[in-house]
Amino acid sequence: MTHSVYLVLGTNIEPEKNTIKAIKQLTRHCIILKRSSTWETIAVGSKGPNFLNTALLIETELSAEQFKAEVISEIENQLGRIRTSDKNAPRTMDIDIVLYDEQLLDKNLWKKAFVAIPMAELIPQQKHPSMNLTLEEFIRQFEGKKLAVLHPLQVEELY
Repeated sequence: MTHSVYLVLGTNIEPEKNTIKAIKQLTRHCIILKRSSTWETIAVGSKGPNFLNTALLIETELSAEQFKAEVISEIENQLGRIRTSDKNAPRTMDIDIVLYDEQLLDKNLWKKAFVAIPMAELIPQQKHPSMNLTLEEFIRQFEGKKLAVLHPLQVEELY
């Protein structure tokens, strides 16, 4: 059975290089159907450099738990991700499953610009679970706050 999965990739250590490497590695484990633009966002919870964030729609036959353990952890480790007690510390790569078969797994979708803005490119009509609000409408609250700027990351067609 094939599952539709939305991911958000974030990095603020060699972000251009690590975003491209992560996408290339993902193509070995799943089918990438869509990719958002890449957005530069301020670091949240730390004074680290800005992040680059990109959302992907992928297809996989793995369960969410398998995908996280077998694919995400492997890619993060290969790219040198070091986990510390500070979950907001700079990182080479952070890949989060936001939606798995339309099930919300990352509540930051409705809280954080670095998740909501790239995801809104892929699923603008996604409805909030309790408010009558689409993702496209939700991200309007971030306009003018300069929390995210379109980044001109050049990713050749990798998939």
